[in-house]
Amino acid sequence: MHKTTSAILVALMSTFLLSCGNDKKTEPIQDDIIPVRIMPLQQDSLRQEVNTSGQFTTDDETILSFKNGGIISRIFVKEGDAVSRGQILATLNPTEINAMAEQASLALQKAQRDYERAQNLYRDSVATLEQLQNAKTAYDVARQQNSSAGFNRIYTEIRSVSSGYVLRKFSNEGQVVGPGTPVLQINGATQGKWLLRTGVSDIQWAMIKTGDKALVSTDALPGQQFPAIVSKKSEGIDPMSGTFNVEIEITGKAPAGLAAGLFGKAVIYPTRITNAWPIPYDALLDGNGNEGYVFVTDDNKTARKVKVQIARVENNQVLISSGLENARSLIISGSAYLNDGSKIKIN
Repeated sequence: MHKTTSAILVALMSTFLLSCGNDKKTEPIQDDIIPVRIMPLQQDSLRQEVNTSGQFTTDDETILSFKNGGIISRIFVKEGDAVSRGQILATLNPTEINAMAEQASLALQKAQRDYERAQNLYRDSVATLEQLQNAKTAYDVARQQNSSAGFNRIYTEIRSVSSGYVLRKFSNEGQVVGPGTPVLQINGATQGKWLLRTGVSDIQWAMIKTGDKALVSTDALPGQQFPAIVSKKSEGIDPMSGTFNVEIEITGKAPAGLAAGLFGKAVIYPTRITNAWPIPYDALLDGNGNEGYVFVTDDNKTARKVKVQIARVENNQVLISSGLENARSLIISGSAYLNDGSKIKIN
């Protein structure tokens, strides 16, 4: 009997509590308002440096080949050899070209005899004027062909066009080559100007102008930097590398110890002035290479997440080149708790 009475009391108490709870009005859940600190955005003038790398070469690299095809008889140099201007570097087997030159010489002799005979016959009124003119034309053609054959005979050898070094050897003795087939590559390292050929991105290419100053260095000559200028920039992208080619010319005396193909680095100082927004490093989120995100506010009540382009990082600040054009204030603390559209309160 006692247990039954207790159960009834418990049931009555539960019903009472539920009825009391139902009488309370449900209060609306308010969105969290996150306290933040902000700073006004202001652009500063910026001269952005461009860091790039590439390979050293000279401005007079030359690919040498034979004017006529044939069999290579001799190659007198190896890669890395020093050469002098006018030095014979390679020769063709001259048998075929000599035979052609001899044929041209014989044809010229015959054409000359025919022309002289036609002159005599014309004076005796035996040959017509047309026959004389035709003989004269044949003689002129044979003379030009003989001159061409003699010219080709001269170019059965390759001579160095400058004093320098052999960079590459493309062909070997006994190989059959056609006209213009690369045989040797040389440069004028003792005379030519040294260049660093590099590749840059489209943004960097737009910043750089011909004549911009630069500093060049290489691990082969540690601790040394060479003044240079941008001597040339391409007007189209290199399909192989996907970059724009820029040539940087070392000014002054050529440094000793450089060799074609050495890896080098350069810092270019563009004269073009760009504008950038300096922001605290801690305000940047999800930085990835040249991109990142920040939170801004236009009404001091709502946060907005925007994507920005990073110009460079220096000391404890980041220089932003684009992305903040339409923003009023930057959120510099509390960003870790924000989402795009979060409610904020300025501290």
